[in-house]
Amino acid sequence: MIIANIGTALALFPILKRQNEGLALGYVTARLVECGFIAVGILSVLAVVTLRQDAAGADADSLVVAGQSLIAIKDWTFLLGPGFVVGVGNGLLLGYLMYRSGLIPRGMAMLGLVGGPLVCASGIAVMFGAFDAGSAAQAIYLTVKGFKKSSAVLDATPRAGLRAAAVAA
Repeated sequence: MIIANIGTALALFPILKRQNEGLALGYVTARLVECGFIAVGILSVLAVVTLRQDAAGADADSLVVAGQSLIAIKDWTFLLGPGFVVGVGNGLLLGYLMYRSGLIPRGMAMLGLVGGPLVCASGIAVMFGAFDAGSAAQAIYLTVKGFKKSSAVLDATPRAGLRAAAVAA
C-alpha cells in the first residue's frame, strides 16, 4: 500500500505540476505523510504480533496493556493518515488539480472537492467520538478510462513522446 501510494503520487506529479507545481508538490507531500502514518500503524501491529509470540514467562497484565497501547497507536495512525490526510491530499489537492486541468470529467473532480472535506470532517467526528470509523467506496475511473485525451494539460506537453505515453495509459 505504501509503495502504491508513493508510486501514484510520483506518477501523477509530472503531469500535475504543469497545472500548479506548488499544489502538485503538496499532493505528493500529503501522500508521503499518509504513508508515514500507515508505516507507523503497520509497525505497531507487527509489535503486537512479536509481543504475543514472545509472551512465555512474561507478566500477562503488562503484555495486555502494551498490546492495547500498540493497537491504540494503530487506530490513531489509520484515523489520521488514511482517515484525514487523504481528505486533504487526494480530495482537495488532487481534486482541485484535476478540476483545473480538465484531465478527468469536471463532475468526477467535483466528487473529490466535495468528498475531501467530508473525509476530513468524518475523521474529526471519529476523533471526537461522534461515530465509529467506517469505509467509503473508491472511484475507479482512472483505472478503467484513463485521462481525457482532449485535456489542455496533455496538449502542453513539451515532448511529443510524453504526450503519446500519457494518452496511451
